[in-house]
Amino acid sequence: MDAVEIRTIAKVTRRIVPFLIVCYFVAYLDRVNVGFAALAMNQDLGLSQTAFGLGAGIFFIAYFIFEVPSNLLLERFGARKWIARIMLSWGILSGTTAFIPAIAHATGLSNENSFYLLRVLLGAAEAGFFPGIIFYLTLWFPAQYRSRIVGYFMAAIPLSTVIGAPISGVLLYLHGGLGLAGWQWLFIIEAVPAIILAGVVFFYLTDWPADAAWLAPDERTWLAGRLELEQRQRQAVRDYSVRQSLVNPRVLGLSLVYFGAVATNYGLGFFLPQIVKAFGLNMLLTTLVSATPYAVGLIGMVWWGRRSDRVVERRFHTAFPLFIAAAGIAVSTTLDNPTLKMISLCVAGFGIFANLPVFWTLPTAFLSGAAAAAGIAVINSIGNLAGFAGPFAMGWIKDQTGSYAGGLLVLAALGIIAMGILLMIGQDEARPRPAAEQTPST
Repeated sequence: MDAVEIRTIAKVTRRIVPFLIVCYFVAYLDRVNVGFAALAMNQDLGLSQTAFGLGAGIFFIAYFIFEVPSNLLLERFGARKWIARIMLSWGILSGTTAFIPAIAHATGLSNENSFYLLRVLLGAAEAGFFPGIIFYLTLWFPAQYRSRIVGYFMAAIPLSTVIGAPISGVLLYLHGGLGLAGWQWLFIIEAVPAIILAGVVFFYLTDWPADAAWLAPDERTWLAGRLELEQRQRQAVRDYSVRQSLVNPRVLGLSLVYFGAVATNYGLGFFLPQIVKAFGLNMLLTTLVSATPYAVGLIGMVWWGRRSDRVVERRFHTAFPLFIAAAGIAVSTTLDNPTLKMISLCVAGFGIFANLPVFWTLPTAFLSGAAAAAGIAVINSIGNLAGFAGPFAMGWIKDQTGSYAGGLLVLAALGIIAMGILLMIGQDEARPRPAAEQTPST
C-alpha cells in the first residue's frame, strides 16, 4: 500500500463517512421512532397490536415499490440532489405523523387509517436512501475497503437507538405543550434534523471523485484509476445490464438472504420497547434498557466488518452472525428472568447487526454502474418487505396468543433460513478479486 493510497482513503473517509453516518442516523431514527412512540401513541389512537404492527410494517410496501426507480434516478441525477430530495420529503412526512388526530378529523378517516396512510407516504419518500448510499460508497471506495466502510456507515442503525432511545424516552414526557402529547413532540422534534440536513447534503456532497476539488490531483488520479480498474475486472467476468441485474439468480438469492436478516432486525426492533416495558419499568428506563442490544450490535458491526476486510472473507462473516441472531432470539423466548432475557437479546443484537456490512460487499463484488444501482435496490427492496412481514407477524401473533414468544420464534426461523440460502448460494468464484486478494502482503 503506497503513500498516495493511504492518504487518499483517509481523506475520503474523513470527508464522506462521518457525514453519511449522521444522515443515516437521522433516517433510521425517523423510521423506527414509531416503536418508542407506541408506548403512549397506541393507547391515545386506539391502535391494537395488530394495527400497530401493520402500520409499522406497511412503510416497507411503499419502500419496495419505489426503491428501484429511486436508485436509478440517483444514478442518473447524482447523489447530491437526489439524497437531498429524499431527506426533505421524509422529514416533512415524519413530522406530520404527530398530527394523526387532526388529519383523521379533517379527512374523515379513522386514526388507524390515517396512521397507515402516513406510513405509506413515508416509505415512498424514503425509498432509495439506503441503497443509494451503498451505491454511492462504491463510487468512492475500492472493494478492499468496503466492508469496514459500510460497517462504519451502518453503525448509524444501532447508534440511532443507543442515542435516540433515551432522547425519545425524555420526549415522551413532554405533555401539554401547545396541547400536544409527548409522542407527538417526539415525531416533530426528531423530524427537524432531516429537514435541515437536506440543505446541507445539497451543498456538501460531491457526486464523483473527478469533481472532488478537496482531493489533490495525484489522489484523484489514483482513486479514479483504481475504481476504473475494478470496474473493468467485473465487466470482464460479466457486464450486466440493468435488466439482467433485476432477474439475476444471485441477486434474487441475496434478496432472500437479506429478507431474513431484515426480519430479525425490524421484527424485534419495533416491539422491543413493548417487550421491555412488560418488565414493569417506567418509560424512560424502558427506552434505556431497550438500547442495550443495539449497543452490543454497534460494537459487533464495526469489529466484524473490519475483521472481514482483514481476512478477506465474506460468506462465513455473513452466515455466522445470522446464526447468532436466530439463536439469541430463540433462546430469549425460553427465559422469564428479565436480566437473562436481555442478555440473550444482546447476543442476538450482535448477530443482527454484525452481518449487515459484510453482506453488502456481496452484490458489489459482481455488479457495477447502473446495474449495481438496480441490483442493490432490488436486494434492499425485497429484503425490506420483511420490514412489513416481521412487525405484522409479531403484532398478529401477540394479539392471538397474548405472548411475543411465537412471533420471536418466527423471526429466529427466518434468520436460520437466510443463513441456509446464503450457504447454498456459495461463493462466486468468478467474481473480480479486490487488490488485497490479488497481491501478497508485504
